[in-house]
Amino acid sequence: MCSFSPRGAEERDEELAHRCTPADGCIWGSCVSTLKNPRTHGQRPFKVAVIHGGPGAGGEMEPVGRRLASDLGVLEPIQTAGSVEGQIQELRTILERRADLPVSLVGFSWGAWLSLIVTARYPGLIKKLILVGSGPFEEKYVTRIEETRLRRLSKGRRKEYESVVSALNNPDIEDKNPLLARLGKLASRTDAFDPIRGESDELNLIDYRSDLFLEVWKEAAEMRRSGELLDFARQVQCPVVAIHGDYDPHPAEGVEKPLSATLKNFRFILLKNCGHKPWIERQAREEFFRIIKNELH
Repeated sequence: MCSFSPRGAEERDEELAHRCTPADGCIWGSCVSTLKNPRTHGQRPFKVAVIHGGPGAGGEMEPVGRRLASDLGVLEPIQTAGSVEGQIQELRTILERRADLPVSLVGFSWGAWLSLIVTARYPGLIKKLILVGSGPFEEKYVTRIEETRLRRLSKGRRKEYESVVSALNNPDIEDKNPLLARLGKLASRTDAFDPIRGESDELNLIDYRSDLFLEVWKEAAEMRRSGELLDFARQVQCPVVAIHGDYDPHPAEGVEKPLSATLKNFRFILLKNCGHKPWIERQAREEFFRIIKNELH
């Protein structure tokens, strides 16, 4: 049996350096990380948690957690489980053990979906849900993401992008972490409107996990295709705010329209001159943090 237990994290950060598989009996599916989990920013009470995307991009929300920590206690969980259910239970456990409940979740990209699912499954844990740069909630919007990204790349970069995507899906390639990192760098060229130099270099600090990306995303994409993702949204009772950049290749209407028709308490905020990550955008960063802090107080 797998000996890993996230409940072992008490009042200090715990460094996870563990690898397991379903064959070990691990409920998380498959996990390995060398990041402290959860990271903490500021002091108690920890009433806010920032949830990274990817899947498999642990550490990317560190700049957001650090900025919010000027007057809030913030948890930054790192998702290490190799299945959607594993990540749901992993996040639930970290919140129950380390947060001062109920918390507000700030979920980015895939983390927006994960946060919504956890909110639906465990409503008593969550006070408010903030979705940042979420992927579209219906399949009909999906093709526009890659079309937009490819259109924004030069011919040479476009070929490289397609080659990297193809290689990520090649079962004969074992170590795909460098490929995922390269895909992230290419996407940063297409997803940002006016990035601040230095802030966009945070890509070098992300703990890319191609195994999580491939396995978890396969499940998550099927949940969207089948309508299960929107079924979770129908169960959410707390206030939900979606913040989206107008330059984000993920279509804003793919978030606004389905959730407006589904959620009882929902607001959508579109940021001008802003790409996928508002916190790196020169023209939108301060407005983004103003909105976030206003929602969290």
